[in-house]
Amino acid sequence: MVLGHGHRRHSLASSNRSSADETRERGDSVTQEDETVVDSEQGNMLMHIISQLRPGADLSRVTLPTFILEPRSMLERITNFMAHPETLLPMPTIDDPLQRFVSVVKFYLSGWHIKPPGVKKPLNPILGEIYTCYWDYPDNTRGYYISEQTSHHPPKSSYCFIAPEHHIRIDGTLKPRSKFLGNSAASMMEGIAVMRFTNRGERYFVTQPNMYARGILFGKMKYELGDHSFVRCPESGFVADLEFKTKGYFGGTYNAIGGFIKDTKTDKNLFELSGLWNEQMFIKDLTTGKKELLFDATHAKETPPKTRPLKEQEERESQKLWANVTQAIKQRDQETATDEKSKIEDMQREEAAKRADDGVDWHPRLFRRVRGGHGGTEEGEEDLDWIINANIDAKTPEEQIKQILSIVAIIPGQDTQRRFSIPPRRSIDPDPKHQKPVAAEAFKQQNTDDLIDLGKTQPPNNILHHPPVPMDLHELQQQPPQGLQQPLQPSTNAVPVVSELNMKAVKRIDSETQDEDLFVDAES
Repeated sequence: MVLGHGHRRHSLASSNRSSADETRERGDSVTQEDETVVDSEQGNMLMHIISQLRPGADLSRVTLPTFILEPRSMLERITNFMAHPETLLPMPTIDDPLQRFVSVVKFYLSGWHIKPPGVKKPLNPILGEIYTCYWDYPDNTRGYYISEQTSHHPPKSSYCFIAPEHHIRIDGTLKPRSKFLGNSAASMMEGIAVMRFTNRGERYFVTQPNMYARGILFGKMKYELGDHSFVRCPESGFVADLEFKTKGYFGGTYNAIGGFIKDTKTDKNLFELSGLWNEQMFIKDLTTGKKELLFDATHAKETPPKTRPLKEQEERESQKLWANVTQAIKQRDQETATDEKSKIEDMQREEAAKRADDGVDWHPRLFRRVRGGHGGTEEGEEDLDWIINANIDAKTPEEQIKQILSIVAIIPGQDTQRRFSIPPRRSIDPDPKHQKPVAAEAFKQQNTDDLIDLGKTQPPNNILHHPPVPMDLHELQQQPPQGLQQPLQPSTNAVPVVSELNMKAVKRIDSETQDEDLFVDAES
């Protein structure tokens, strides 16, 4: 599940034979959808790349050929697990805590079958890339999804999903680590997701299995999920230990799962899980011995999200950013796909080099660091690393929707507030001789690509002296109930300038201290 991964450990229980063994014969065969057959030219290309690696090598910095890429970004692929509203939306309505937990496990298992044919890897999002989307549900409600690439090395994809009318919120950060394992490549899926039922006061901590591409040097390439993942609710004390089983050399089956649901308060296993994650999965009540179908992936139809048209999207939004690449991949034009992908990667490298030269620290646009640790507002959720930088806590779903839509554009034709470029915080060198003048540094940054708001700016006639931006604006400002922060307003007061020419400035007033911060409008 592209919702996160935590620390691995052994199963909660084991036996010589479980109900999972009953699925062995059905899973022994592999369908063509599970395999990728490469031609000789593609095989030579893979061999050239892999021959330069050693087992255990980190693949995150290796540029892979486009013929094994999925034509969408990882930020978009994460939405697979919100694509079954029939398992997602009913969960908070279930009154019995144990049955509610079982429904969460069902939801967790329902998204693994959604994948492209063969072995495909999603595009690696670039730093600051954003993807937003929404779902229209049959009951005339909506679900909203916001995501951003909050780190590139190591890669971290942070996201937030909210269905206000259904009392569901999911915050997560995915941290994949790729490794070369000889004839296999592994994506170690670290990070977690925290799902909240706001009407129940419950949290569900979710991790995910690792992903493996087998046969990359010889044989047919095969996609597998492996190792343990967990679903845990600290409020109820229920936990699910789920094992995604990889096929062994001399036995086993493809795509099998097994596991148990346990009550940690009594240390007793309550249910056993078995089946195939791409076909049928079953749950067995260990008290009564009754076994029944939990989820049938063979007849499940996912509900993909909706996005704004490309003409309304910003340059850094996933679908617009990768449009030329994804079109070429779909047309199997590997040369064009490689060229277009290289342009984006080169742009990212140039941006990183410039930030290093200018001593600029990059900060996510939509997410802030988690306030964990003892007494923190997100205590126990430290593995999220990043969380949406907004208050979404209004009393009614209607007010919550306004808060969500004030963060960033999500729905078509959305009239968003005018965005202002917030100056990045500069790295501080303790030696004054190495510090650059504020005016010169600001002028240099204004003449480059805007790495924060991603708009194209014109060289200004004048530069304003501004105070440094705090590490976390959220910590210093009381956010209004309608979104991220109070809108910036043009300043009517005189402000100090560096040159003789005048230039419009904007100020933000701290709602508690009444302190003022001055900013340059990057869109002027």
